Amino acid sequence: MNNKPKNAKNETPPDNRFFTPSRSQEDLAIRPTSLSSFIGQEKVKEKLQIYIQAAKGRGEPLDHVLLYGPPGLGKTTLVGIIAHEMGGQLRTTTGPTLERAGDLAAIVSNVENNDVLFIDEIHRIPAQVEEILYPAMEDFSLHIVVGKGPLAKTISMSLPRFTLCGATTRMGLLTSPLRARFGIVEQLSLYTDQELSLIVRRGARAFGVEILDEAVIEIARRSRGTPRVSLGLLKRVRDVAAVKGSGVITGDMVDKAMDMLDIDLNGLNESDRRIVRTITDLFDGGPVGLSTLAAAMNEDTQTIEVYNEPFLIQKGLIERTPRGRKVTNNGYAYLGKTPIIKTQGETLLLPLDLDEDKAGENA
Repeated sequence: MNNKPKNAKNETPPDNRFFTPSRSQEDLAIRPTSLSSFIGQEKVKEKLQIYIQAAKGRGEPLDHVLLYGPPGLGKTTLVGIIAHEMGGQLRTTTGPTLERAGDLAAIVSNVENNDVLFIDEIHRIPAQVEEILYPAMEDFSLHIVVGKGPLAKTISMSLPRFTLCGATTRMGLLTSPLRARFGIVEQLSLYTDQELSLIVRRGARAFGVEILDEAVIEIARRSRGTPRVSLGLLKRVRDVAAVKGSGVITGDMVDKAMDMLDIDLNGLNESDRRIVRTITDLFDGGPVGLSTLAAAMNEDTQTIEVYNEPFLIQKGLIERTPRGRKVTNNGYAYLGKTPIIKTQGETLLLPLDLDEDKAGENA
């Protein structure tokens, strides 16, 4: 006899392949809170460890810190570690949101001793806000002009001794006065495949998925030297493994996901390949200016310069010259084409395997 209530529904048990920890748990597991658990950037970590210990020993706040480098290398994570190590609160804002001096005053007036004020994309701070920031960084004081004309007056207030941390992907856009007020300036570099493998493993543990060694290596080598890219690829491979596999991330699952995303063995995506092909096919291998290249591709110049170009240069596929961007011999080899050698008055197409003697005969 069936004792199940009439209105009871047939419920299928949840598929565990699709369940992962909550977003906050993932973030806590992925983002380290100490320099010892931070993977990569060994030289930067060593220097920051010394600076932090010295500042704590003197009972002073850490000197103002400026971190710069390509996006996704861990600038925000390092700032969070600095706040944790100094025992203060982390207060975060971005350069574009500080439109008026009052915006900055409202944030700075709430900081306490040893707090860390983090301004991301600090190169985008407006000039009038930047001027208010100078005395706050140097003298820990805030000077605000209230009113206009003859009725204008300056209000001054003392601030707690805090640490300002700035992060930027465009170091050249920072003004010299602002850059000079940072006592600690560090550049973050791209990660090695070994470091990215460790980050992928940590991410897999945080996501609660099983991953094989071969899959870790394949994801790391396609990550463009950037932890943010490696974790993003891990999430997409996790999706493919959950839907088209058993939930375990294998090398085969990585290959299927990368084919779906149009990412090759070198980590190049379709936009990267378009840049190399466009310079080669439309501009005879270059040189070509950035604005001309962007117009030919219907792409934004900043996207090419910040996102695509550093990785292509690192891979040796293109080079930057005073006259513009050029495709290297490695770039021609990647496309399976012959390099173009330009001489005065003519252009010679040489096969990749042509030796020097034959090249001299054909010249």
